[in-house]
Amino acid sequence: MSDEVARVLSAAARGEFPAPDGTTRIVPQPDRRDAGVLAFTAHSVVFLDEDPEWIRAELAAAGCDPLAASVHPLFLASLMRRTGRTMDVVDLLTVASALPGEPPVELREIEDPDHPRVVRARKYRDDVRVWRADGGVLILGRAVAGRWEAAIEVDEGTRGGGLGVRLALAARHLVPGGHVWAQQPPGNARSVRTFQAAGFRAVGAEALLIAS
Repeated sequence: MSDEVARVLSAAARGEFPAPDGTTRIVPQPDRRDAGVLAFTAHSVVFLDEDPEWIRAELAAAGCDPLAASVHPLFLASLMRRTGRTMDVVDLLTVASALPGEPPVELREIEDPDHPRVVRARKYRDDVRVWRADGGVLILGRAVAGRWEAAIEVDEGTRGGGLGVRLALAARHLVPGGHVWAQQPPGNARSVRTFQAAGFRAVGAEALLIAS
């Protein structure tokens, strides 16, 4: 198992980023489940157990600005064909530090394996835990390289009242120290604004390759 992805993520959480030198690093997957691409400012990390020479050839074949090649659709499509994996979208990757004290919203931990957010979370995370608030849910679990990752869902009739921000803040109180991560599709501006309002800051982009 490689610890390189964990080291890259831990450094980014502290505000220490790879040198913006235009390079792409290729490192082993942290485990069998997790593979994909991390893209920072002028620096990318491909974590995939495939031939590095083949990966570099496919990056060049994308035929675009080398700084964007690691998240170019042609390159990502090549990875999916090669590995038999799928992917959703290239997400904005955000992080926030843990906070002391009680969450700013009343929560009760529940078991709800059929909730769509829980079903999705278990595809990407281990040790999934779920809390219900009046009008929404908060999910925490361990994702890529063991990082703690949060997801929230606010009921349709409750949106617009600030519950999403309080749930995102609650994740910072519930995570057992260190940092908590969250992903948002860049086009989901409401979700991006919610996590930013809760103190999550953007560190890069992430494309996860999902095992079938």
